[in-house]
Amino acid sequence: MKLYGDFTKQDWLKAIGIEDKDVPKSFILHGEWNHDENLSIWKQILATDTVLPKWNTVIGKYNNIQLGFANVFGSPIAATMTHQFASVGTDVFIQTGYFGGLSHIVKYGDILIVTAAEMKDGVSHWYLPNQDRIKSDEHLVNAAIEYCKKMKYNYVIGSVVSTSAMLIETSELIMEWAENQHVGVDMETATTLSIAKKFGKRAISLLNLSDHLIQGDTLYSYTTEREVIESETDVKIRDVALHLSELKISP
Repeated sequence: MKLYGDFTKQDWLKAIGIEDKDVPKSFILHGEWNHDENLSIWKQILATDTVLPKWNTVIGKYNNIQLGFANVFGSPIAATMTHQFASVGTDVFIQTGYFGGLSHIVKYGDILIVTAAEMKDGVSHWYLPNQDRIKSDEHLVNAAIEYCKKMKYNYVIGSVVSTSAMLIETSELIMEWAENQHVGVDMETATTLSIAKKFGKRAISLLNLSDHLIQGDTLYSYTTEREVIESETDVKIRDVALHLSELKISP
């Protein structure tokens, strides 16, 4: 009897419910709890030759490139998707979603191009047990920076700490993470980067500031202005992610 860790590529293709020809070259994972809205957006973007293998995933063509999308929330779900698609041959993983601000250098409307993540997510250490920090792919980081410059998108670069327990955050904990020079905190980046690294794949994270924690903002002190800025920044991040998904980067 095979268990998950013994699955071959063919086992995973069967489990996911796709054929080899359906395997996406790149895969975008979006960290948010609103699955329906995000899947609706990506079903429109990937409307050509669409495949809906299972659960909250859509695969289709974008500019003739096979691309996948899944809505994930938290490290276990990000791990499930990254592990399965890395196992069947997806080469590039792009994590998108949101972060809490830990630095005054970042402002609402900035795209955070993540350079590295501290692994406090509870999942990544199972894949890279001898590490506590994982880097984004340098080529993807540089490409994201160049594209943001070209498109005149506001951006910052820096590291995040990934945690799986958002609601335990205190002012003391936020200051500790800030003193460790992190720009933000999220729930999925370390997971996605670590699993991609384990399978020899490339990965990056592009995040949107949702709650400026170091300034005392929370998800429950939302304003209409913040909501509009967040929505506009989501559109820009999708654009950057689509650009990166098409790149041909030599090993």
